[in-house]
Amino acid sequence: MLPTIARVAVATFIAIALAACGQTSAIQATDKSKSHFADAAFKGETVVLSLPTKGNEQYRLFQQGATGYVSLQSVRDDVELRAGQFCERKGQSLNPLQETTSTPPHILGNFPRAELVFECVAKAASPGTPPTEDVKFTKLSNLKKLLDSGALTQAEFEQEKKKVLSQP
Repeated sequence: MLPTIARVAVATFIAIALAACGQTSAIQATDKSKSHFADAAFKGETVVLSLPTKGNEQYRLFQQGATGYVSLQSVRDDVELRAGQFCERKGQSLNPLQETTSTPPHILGNFPRAELVFECVAKAASPGTPPTEDVKFTKLSNLKKLLDSGALTQAEFEQEKKKVLSQP
């Protein structure tokens, strides 16, 4: 029989290991997959980020935090990073189209969740590349829309704004 301290340590390790398990979907074509928010008890909020490019395939990526202690922003960042890496492997750029996020409170099974619908687009050629200021303005406008819709907190907005403004 294990001493009490060892049993507590084992139980704590198991609890932490189980709590660390979140849910992440594979990247799937939108025409062959269904939104994880469709049949959910907690529907979330959807924001359109940009219009799709005609003829490009659209993809869906979903992620859920393991507990209510995971920040929604970290879940959103992970989804965007994975989508960007997916497009980069194809030699293309990420164009986020639509984002659905869970709405607080993140308790009783309503853990932070984010789903991104996106497409991969050809990287802009040098002559047609929009000025950096235009790209920054668009990103800041989208962030402001997310803040106004309640999908981002003021602190999350300020953090993302700082990232955008620090980009070259």
